[in-house]
Amino acid sequence: MKRTFFAVLVSILLLTLMAGCKDKKIPSAVATPVSDPSVVEVTPEFLKRLTITLASEGDLAETLRVPANVEVDEHRVARIGSAVTGRVTEIHAFLGQTVKRGDVLTTLNSTELSAAQLIYIKALSQEGLQRRAVERARLLFAADVIGGAELQKREADLVQARAELHASLEQLKVLGMGTSAITKLAATRRVNSLSSIIATLDGVVIERNVTSGQVVQPAEPLYTVADLSHVWLVAEVTEQQASHVKKGEVVQAEIPALDGKRIEGRLIFVADTVNPDRRTVQVRMDVENHERMLKPEMLASMLILVKSQRRLVVPAAAVVREDNKDHIFVQLDEKRFQLRRVLLGHESDHYFPVLEGLKIGERIVTEGAFHLNNERKREEP
Repeated sequence: MKRTFFAVLVSILLLTLMAGCKDKKIPSAVATPVSDPSVVEVTPEFLKRLTITLASEGDLAETLRVPANVEVDEHRVARIGSAVTGRVTEIHAFLGQTVKRGDVLTTLNSTELSAAQLIYIKALSQEGLQRRAVERARLLFAADVIGGAELQKREADLVQARAELHASLEQLKVLGMGTSAITKLAATRRVNSLSSIIATLDGVVIERNVTSGQVVQPAEPLYTVADLSHVWLVAEVTEQQASHVKKGEVVQAEIPALDGKRIEGRLIFVADTVNPDRRTVQVRMDVENHERMLKPEMLASMLILVKSQRRLVVPAAAVVREDNKDHIFVQLDEKRFQLRRVLLGHESDHYFPVLEGLKIGERIVTEGAFHLNNERKREEP
């Protein structure tokens, strides 16, 4: 009986203790601090491989990077058409062909030209008749056969004939006949209705708008010939940037189609007016192109250096590119460095201006940042 009572009492005590334990929280383990993945701790031996300097200001010339297009030099291009109305009989020059000044590009058959030649031949004959009439009249006047009034009349007729001859001669020149062709026409008195369209400069045919049998008019441009040994790069800068751009300055350009090749040239034009729609000012750069690597309508980026300014700068070797963003390693203490994101401007002479993320006087890694970043990645969990 006593054993039974004792066993029951022990059971009650155990249940009471268990109930009390349910109301109390069991203490958890102490949490381990989570390490910052941007911070790396290095050994003294690794530290010797780094160059650490104070972030400071420097004189940095800002580079304006503006989109540009390659265009033909308008001073080295000719748009060539026919001087007469006519039908195309022969084509001698084709797209991409290199031509010389004086080369025949196309031959036309023109009734307009033959009619003008006929008028010239008639005027030439009439001038000859009037000239001989005046010579006879002067002899007769000297012999007192005719009076002075008759001589004056014949001299007036000669003046008119010469005026008509000169007018017809000028018309032939307007219609494209050269001096040698006109001299031949005067000697042979034979009409030639064929007219040639002639290249007016050395260059390449970059445009052709004529086909065999086509009837062409003087107002139609049939060929465009360009000297591509020099080309223009044309860009638009904002009106705020225009004050930093001066005619005659040496500038650079990058050509994406040529694997980012950099070329150098000189600004030959800065517009005196602002485009009212885009609020931009046009600038032109002259570039040598003897190998004809630059082709009209290629895209480019024009790089224009502006006046130097005192700014916080970091060397290009200090910049770590991570996730398409720029970073700098900043020293926290003797062993620890933090990879800090920064906002940089355009590179100039292997230095970047720091726009955000860094202060003057902070200690930064200027050499060895690449290896330090590898060490940081290696220590990541």
